[in-house]
Amino acid sequence: MQPKLAPLAECPCARAVETVGEWWSILILRDALQGFTRFDEFQRSLGIAPNMLARRLKHLTESGLFERRLYSERPKRYDYVLTGKGRDFFPVVAALVAFGNRHLAPEGEALLLAERETGAPLMPIMVDAASLRPITSESVAVVAGPRASAGMHRRLALVAARNAAASTHPD
Repeated sequence: MQPKLAPLAECPCARAVETVGEWWSILILRDALQGFTRFDEFQRSLGIAPNMLARRLKHLTESGLFERRLYSERPKRYDYVLTGKGRDFFPVVAALVAFGNRHLAPEGEALLLAERETGAPLMPIMVDAASLRPITSESVAVVAGPRASAGMHRRLALVAARNAAASTHPD
């Protein structure tokens, strides 16, 4: 985990990376989204050291992605159940699977996303909820939100000026 960086605190990307950007956290969430809930299930699946898994689960629980539910009194054992916030991470996992298959699997895909009922392979894309048009780097601009600081407005103005200059003087 990286320390909190004040200049990045209002950036949603920085906040997300701070919460789930660590290697093990993403893989724990991937497994949880496939139905794993128990410490030993995560440990077997990932081959992660118990102390590291305990730290990651604690962080993800404190961040509101998991809820701990006692399932055994003696010894005390807990299920780690995804919250709504945790389930909202699924599109990120789907995008990582698609990216990995497209760009990082020269020998072929080892894991595919498929329609639950038919088993037909799926290729995820991100679309706008209102128009259903694909969201791509070519079709989207990042703009300041209503709570953006003066620093964020300055940063985005620099980005806009750079993009405008690039569009009038293509390489």
